[in-house]
Amino acid sequence: MEEKIKVLVVDDASFMVRAISEILSSDPGIEVVGSARNGLEALDKIKTLHPDVITLDIDMPIMDGIKTIRHIMIEFPIPIVVLSSLFGDGAITFEALRLGVVDFLPKPSGAISKDIHHAKQQIVDRVKIAASVNMHNIRRVKLKKRDTRGELTERYGFQSLEYILLVGTTLGGPNTAIRLLSNLSPQLPITAVLVQEIAPKILPAFVKKFDEHMPWKIEIAQDDVVLEQGTCYVSAYEQPMALHLNQNRAACLRKIDSEGGSLNTLFTSAANIFENHTIGVLLTGVGNDGIEGFNHIKEKSGTTLVQRSDTCVYPNLAQCAIEHGNVDFVVDENDIPQQIKSIVDSAAQ
Repeated sequence: MEEKIKVLVVDDASFMVRAISEILSSDPGIEVVGSARNGLEALDKIKTLHPDVITLDIDMPIMDGIKTIRHIMIEFPIPIVVLSSLFGDGAITFEALRLGVVDFLPKPSGAISKDIHHAKQQIVDRVKIAASVNMHNIRRVKLKKRDTRGELTERYGFQSLEYILLVGTTLGGPNTAIRLLSNLSPQLPITAVLVQEIAPKILPAFVKKFDEHMPWKIEIAQDDVVLEQGTCYVSAYEQPMALHLNQNRAACLRKIDSEGGSLNTLFTSAANIFENHTIGVLLTGVGNDGIEGFNHIKEKSGTTLVQRSDTCVYPNLAQCAIEHGNVDFVVDENDIPQQIKSIVDSAAQ
């Protein structure tokens, strides 16, 4: 019999502990081995219970969730799935993902209500996927706050828009995406669209805080927005986006209903417009979305690259693309920004 995933539930509300425990225990592959009312208590229980995954609230007495994440990641790294009602606080959502939590889900509202049971499958799925994470590849992103009052010319350079950078990731991706954009110059003649697995409720607050720390201008991907150089448009995976040309022949974003995968849809539509000036990137994640899109980018003479699978939190997404054979460059996570710059620079020569 396959060994069960051991979970520690950390929340100061007793009714929420019961509800989350019932949800997780309903799956035969999961065992709730204990609970804690705050971070300090959780740290003690980790030592004795040795959980495989932790579900963690943020707003707790004595030691809150953010402090707890810092301690766990340093002292005994364990996959963390945050379940919090504070998803509207951009500082909290950004900080938790920056520190390396596997996932950040909005806590279902109400007590033991229809809402929490509606979220049952998502919570179970995320915990089970978290158990397979490669903890050796989870690292906090070191950032410095940007002076947004500085000269825009120094920040963006006002280059003409020539290329589009498409960055696709699913689970475990926000941390890697933050690191990539923090090390990629916005003065390249590029616009970027980032698709990541993040709850749409969390996205606005996350993007607002994201923008404060990036050399790039970070915005939410929205309908009919004209793409601008030096700007990265962020979309939730479950809200597919495509590119189209408006009446002025300018490249714009458009929300669509897609059954072909969010990454395939975005990559394909972008390549139709930017052709050989399309750069597709696949980072950490699960699934095989993006393979068909990569094929289309290659057909249009664009460039494809993936994060080296042994540096991924979840290697599945990158490995599927590599095995399919439509990847130009397989790159260590730390070298992706320089590889993107080299692609643009070599084309300009």
